[in-house]
Amino acid sequence: MKLQHFPLAIVCFLIAFSGFSQEEKKEKRFKIHTVAFYNLENLFDTVNDTTKFDERSPIMEMSANREEVYAKKVHNMARVIADIGSDVTGNSPAVIGVCEIENREVLVDVVNDPLLLGRDYGIVHYESPDDRGIDVALLYQKKLFRPISHSSHEVKIYDDKTRKRKQTRDQLLVSGELDGELIHVIVNHWPSRSGGEARSRPKRVAAAKVSKRLTDSLQAIDPYAKIFIMGDLNDDPTNDSVKKVIGAKSDKSDVGLKEIYNPYENMFRKSGYGTTAWRDAWSLFDQIMFTQPLIEKEDYSSFRFYKAGIYNKVYLTNPRGRWKGYPLRSWAGGFTNGFSDHFPVYVYLIREVEDQ
Repeated sequence: MKLQHFPLAIVCFLIAFSGFSQEEKKEKRFKIHTVAFYNLENLFDTVNDTTKFDERSPIMEMSANREEVYAKKVHNMARVIADIGSDVTGNSPAVIGVCEIENREVLVDVVNDPLLLGRDYGIVHYESPDDRGIDVALLYQKKLFRPISHSSHEVKIYDDKTRKRKQTRDQLLVSGELDGELIHVIVNHWPSRSGGEARSRPKRVAAAKVSKRLTDSLQAIDPYAKIFIMGDLNDDPTNDSVKKVIGAKSDKSDVGLKEIYNPYENMFRKSGYGTTAWRDAWSLFDQIMFTQPLIEKEDYSSFRFYKAGIYNKVYLTNPRGRWKGYPLRSWAGGFTNGFSDHFPVYVYLIREVEDQ
């Protein structure tokens, strides 16, 4: 059944209650929205910014055809964003966090691509002090989400040998109303595993502590706050940063008030599931976690979690060779006309629609 004709992504789910006879079964209608995250893999423009090390970016290392390549890269990113969740909702994500972007201007180009222009996306972005010159941001459909407040939060990490501070991506906190309902989104891009997982682990633990502090602060104001922690964490769902610092749990029945549920842990424990791959092994670095009020099922009068997934459609995967099935990345010794070295992740939220 095609769903594109439903306004604001209203989808009808048929729910039969066991307490009713066949004649008494009721149809309930639910509105559904997609919340997503995507690592855009080195989305840099073609302008040399003397305040950044953008000359190290793949596109700036090209000697020719930069503008043509940039246009293709932007269009490819827009295509993916337009597609995420559309097979279920008939719409692109209501909100989507992104990372590995150079500046606000590249996102302006993405949201003005013909594939996204009609969605009228707004942008929340801050410049980060990252050594590579990359940032995180949030895109949102203006007709569905209204930002109320937003802020940027630094992550303090230090070089293992010199103990000098290393600059990394700030974390972005956006609070706003999704169809009139307050939610909070923390967008992350935690420090990489450069130098090895064990050696770099304290840096991601430090980043996790920032996300936990932000979550705790929001919950101190409202224990029932609906909070999303999303991003490229450079750690799997089973690593200490996620399991111990964030305290994320994989079983919904174990999640208490002011605690975090991570639907991606059970996916990760299944062989072959991941969002990025390295040296013949899958990792599930891209995750979306959220607080307990989003998983309560007794009442769908406000948004509740319905389903989580990895957006790994065939066109996003390498079609052949040693890396068959891995993400079809944009850059591999030059521009490949691919997409990203990460698959996007998403969750669906549903809310019952009252009969008119």
